[in-house]
Amino acid sequence: MLRPGPRNLITDVAGLKVGCVEDEAVRTGVTVVLCPEAWTAAVDVRGGGPAVRETDTLRPENSFSKAHAICLSGGSVFGLGAADGVASALSARDVGLRITAGTPAIPIVPAACLHDLSNGGDKAWGLTPPYRALGIKAVEAAGEDFPLGPVGAGRGAMAGVRPGGLGSASIDLGDGLIVGALVAANPVGSAYMADGETFWAWPFEIDGEFGGHRPGAMPSAVEPLPDDSKLGARLKAGANTTLALVATTADLSTAEAQRMAMMAHDGMARAVRPAHTPFDGDVVFALASGAKPLGEDPVRGVLRTRIGSAAADCLARAMARAVYESRERR
Repeated sequence: MLRPGPRNLITDVAGLKVGCVEDEAVRTGVTVVLCPEAWTAAVDVRGGGPAVRETDTLRPENSFSKAHAICLSGGSVFGLGAADGVASALSARDVGLRITAGTPAIPIVPAACLHDLSNGGDKAWGLTPPYRALGIKAVEAAGEDFPLGPVGAGRGAMAGVRPGGLGSASIDLGDGLIVGALVAANPVGSAYMADGETFWAWPFEIDGEFGGHRPGAMPSAVEPLPDDSKLGARLKAGANTTLALVATTADLSTAEAQRMAMMAHDGMARAVRPAHTPFDGDVVFALASGAKPLGEDPVRGVLRTRIGSAAADCLARAMARAVYESRERR
């Protein structure tokens, strides 16, 4: 049986570091994923209300479809300022592109934000939203170990009518091939089945990582919008969003990384019902370190398929872990 990496976090993909910081008064936060060597990067957007930065930079036809960091934040459009802080902090460390000698380093920092403006925190920030400062602090806090639950970009998140949060998971496919996922879960849909205790992602759970609950006798899941009366108050365009990142040690091209991101979206749909609604801004980024060569087709194609499927499974597990850890900590 396949096993998670030693941390069961996205940082089991060697080279990645994750920093999480919060502003408790505002009830929001920022999560940054650092890959200073500029890893191959891609993105796939499925939600109907995304708040994003530099996603077009990662298109396969562009000249530098790589990233030095990925920034996830609360704060809706205001949270995009966190990426400014991350870029400034990395440039001060001389991380980034150098177009002309003697000019500042230019880090590529794609970003996405979720909506947590209605969670009761103090949002009266006027002309000085906290996100740029939080982005700088997240870079300073980055390491291989990080907490899960109501932290970082998941601090003010909700999952349906339950607390959302930050989740992560990994899987070791053997022979140096590692896949990991990180998610800030804030979907309009629910992570729970009709019993309110069993996660939709339960078939993918490893070692009781989100409680080990299994379904008993349950009604069929035929209602397309379960618990409609409870979710109705959250059905506001752009008021939700799940932000995710999947990563691997494989030597993927940008187009191959984008396919991994596309496949990983299925993990979101496995873990939350409904997913990819007009009210969500669901985004999945993908990173590839290139440490593990996949060879040529047909073997390469088979391994790419396995990586994409593993990314979807990891994302489903990470979603459930986000909600589970938030339930345990709040």
